[in-house]
Amino acid sequence: MTSAAVPDGQRGDDDRGGLRAALSGLTTRGRSFLAAGVAAAVCAYVLGQADLLRVGLLLAVLPLVCVLVLHRTRYRVAASRLLTPQRVETGTEARVQLRMENVSKLPTGLLMLQDHVPYMLGSRPRFVLDRVEAGGRREVSYRVRSDLRGRFPLGPLQLRLSDPFGMCELTRSFSAYDTLTVVPRTEVLPPVGLFGEAAGHGEGQRRALALSGDDDVIPRAYRHGDDLRRVHWRSTARYGELMVRREEQPQRARCTVLLDTREVAYRGAGPDSAFEWAVSGTASALVHMLERGYTVRLLTDTGSAVPGEGSEGFGGSVQDPADSAGLMMDTLAVVDHSEGAGLSRASDVLRAGGDGLLVAFLGDLDEEQAALVARMRGRTGAAVAFVLDSGAWLTGGSVSGAVEDRVRQLREAGWTALAVPPGARLAELWQQAAGARAEAAADTPYGGWS
Repeated sequence: MTSAAVPDGQRGDDDRGGLRAALSGLTTRGRSFLAAGVAAAVCAYVLGQADLLRVGLLLAVLPLVCVLVLHRTRYRVAASRLLTPQRVETGTEARVQLRMENVSKLPTGLLMLQDHVPYMLGSRPRFVLDRVEAGGRREVSYRVRSDLRGRFPLGPLQLRLSDPFGMCELTRSFSAYDTLTVVPRTEVLPPVGLFGEAAGHGEGQRRALALSGDDDVIPRAYRHGDDLRRVHWRSTARYGELMVRREEQPQRARCTVLLDTREVAYRGAGPDSAFEWAVSGTASALVHMLERGYTVRLLTDTGSAVPGEGSEGFGGSVQDPADSAGLMMDTLAVVDHSEGAGLSRASDVLRAGGDGLLVAFLGDLDEEQAALVARMRGRTGAAVAFVLDSGAWLTGGSVSGAVEDRVRQLREAGWTALAVPPGARLAELWQQAAGARAEAAADTPYGGWS
C-alpha cells in the first residue's frame, strides 16, 4: 500500500513558471474562447463596434480568469493505492483500490484521476470525482490482468484539476507506485508415489537410517526448556557448565528443478510457446515438491540458482515452504532466454552437489547436449526429463523423430524421459513418468521415483 500527497495545487517556488504551466493547460474549449475573443476584439476595433468589443473581451477574459482561479486554488489531496494480491498467476486478475482524501479546509472542484498502467495490463483507468468536501474521502477501484509474465509498475497516479467551465486542466502527479508481479501459471500435479517422500526424509530412508541415531556425540550448552534427561554428564564435568546431547535432525529429501533457458533451444514466442510451457512446468514442479516436504533448488542452464536459506541454494528447509516458493516464483516471473549454447554450467553445479531428485525441462537438444544431459544422470538419484520439440509447438504438428531419438538416448542413460507434444498437460505427463519409473525399477530393491 502506497500513499502520497499533492500540496496546495501547485509545486515549486517560481510562481511565474506555475502560471505559464497553467496557461499551457488550457483545453480546446478554453483556447477556442480565447481565440474567438481576440478575433472579436480585432474586428470590433476595425469596424468600430463597441458592443462587439465587449463580447470579445468577455470571451477572451473568461478562460484567463479560469486559469488564474485554478492556479490560485489552495488545497491538499492525499492518495493511497492498495494492490491485492501483489503476486498473481498469468491470466488472473488483481484488484487495485485508490483512495483520495481532501486534507485541506476547502472543498475541491472537479477531479479527474488517471493511473499509469502498462499496456500489457489493459487500458489506463480513468475516474471523475465531482466534488470532495473538506476532510472527505473517495474510493475507486479497477482490475488488471496479464497473459504475460513479468514485473509491472502501477503508477504514478495523476490528478487532473478542472474548472467548472472546462476551460483549463492542470495535471499533478503523485510519486508513489506499486509493482505487480505476474508469475507463471501452475498446475496441480497428482500425488503419485514418490521415492523417498515418507516424512520428507532424505533420498530413501537408507541414508537417513544410516546417518541418524538417537543422539549425536557432540554436545551443546543447556538451553531453557531442554529435557534434563538429555544432560551429558561427562561433557558437563569437562566444560564446567550444563551440557546436553544434540538431537539428530532427520535429513530431508532434495530436489533440483533444471530449466533450460537457451535461446537456441526454443522457437516461437508468446503465452502458448514451448518456452512458456517449460517455465510453467518448472513452477508447477517447484510448488509440488515443496508441498511434499522436499528441499528444492531452482537451477538454470547458466548455472545460477535462486539463493535459498540452505546449503547449495536449496530452499524450504528452514523457511516456510510458501516463502521459498514465492522467492522462486518471483525469479520465474522475469526469467528470459539466455545467450548460452550449452548446459555445461548446469552440469558443473550438479557435479558439485547433485544428490537427490533431478527434474529437467529441456528445449531442443543436439547430439552433443543430449550426451551431456545423459551424463548428468550419474550424479543424481532419480532423474526425470521433459523434452520439448519447439518446432512442433510452433507448427502444431507431432513430435519429430529427432526428439524421439534424444528421449531414447536419455532413457538408455537411466533417465525417465518423456517427449512433450504441443498442448500437453504436465499433470498427465507427471503421471506417465511415475508409471514409467515404476516399471523400470520393478526389479530393483528400491523402486519408485521422486
